Amino acid sequence: MDKFIYKRSAGITALSASMSEFKYKKHAHKEYAIGVTLRGIQHYNLDGNLQLSYQNGIMLFNPEQAHDGMAHDKSGLDYVMLYIEPQLLLEVMEKKDIVRFSTPIMYDRRLEQRILNLSQAILSEKDEALCSELLLSLTDNLIQTNLSTDDKKDNTLIRKAKDMLHANLEQVLKLDEICKELDLSKFQFIRLFKAHTGISPYQYFLNCKIECAKQLIEKNKDIYSAVAACGFVDLTHLNKHFKRVYGTTAFEYIAHLN
Repeated sequence: MDKFIYKRSAGITALSASMSEFKYKKHAHKEYAIGVTLRGIQHYNLDGNLQLSYQNGIMLFNPEQAHDGMAHDKSGLDYVMLYIEPQLLLEVMEKKDIVRFSTPIMYDRRLEQRILNLSQAILSEKDEALCSELLLSLTDNLIQTNLSTDDKKDNTLIRKAKDMLHANLEQVLKLDEICKELDLSKFQFIRLFKAHTGISPYQYFLNCKIECAKQLIEKNKDIYSAVAACGFVDLTHLNKHFKRVYGTTAFEYIAHLN
C-alpha cells in the first residue's frame, strides 16, 4: 500500500513514505532533499544516470535536480526524506555561497542517524526548538561529508527563461514569448533548457506551479486560493499534478500539516 505522510517544523518538511505501486513523475524541488532508505530499494534516474539506494542508503538531492522515483521491485520501499530550504541550510552552515552534494548516494551510519533523529522529531511533532537543535547536529555532520561549492552556474539565457516562467505561474506557458525574448527558435530553446536542467520547459513550469501551490497551502492553509493563484483549472487539476510529485493530493497534504 502506498502511503505518504508530511509534517513540517522549524522550516523543514519531513516525509515518511511507503511505496509499492506508486511512481514519481520526473520533477525537481527547490529545496535540498536528504533522505534514508529504510526498507527495499529506491530506484530513480538522476542527471541521466540510474541510481539505486539500498537499505540504509542516504539519498542526497541538490535544489532543482530533476529526478523520478519508484520501488525497485514488488517487495516495495519505505523511506524518510527531509526537505530543507537552501537559505536555511546555508544559514545553519554559516556559508554564503550555495553548496552542492557531489555524490547522490552514500552510506554513513552517523549521518544516517542524524537524518532519522530529525525526521522522527518532526513527524512526531516534537518541540520546534528540539528540531532546530537536531538540524544543527545534522548539518555539522553534513559539512564533514561530500559538499562542494556550487560551480554549476546557470546559463544566462536559462536563468532569464526561469525568471520569466516564475513570473507567469498563474497563466498558461507562453513559449513563443520566451523564445522571442531570448532570440531562439522554439526547438532551440527546448533543447537548450533540457540540456541544462534535465527537464523540458513545460515540465519545469508545471513543477514551479505545483511548488507554488504547496508553499501557499503551507502558508495560508487554504487549498482553493492556491488553485487560483497558481493557475490551475480547479482542485481536481491541482490534485492530479500534486500527487504525481508528492504522492498525495493537496487536500491530504494539508490534512497532515494541520
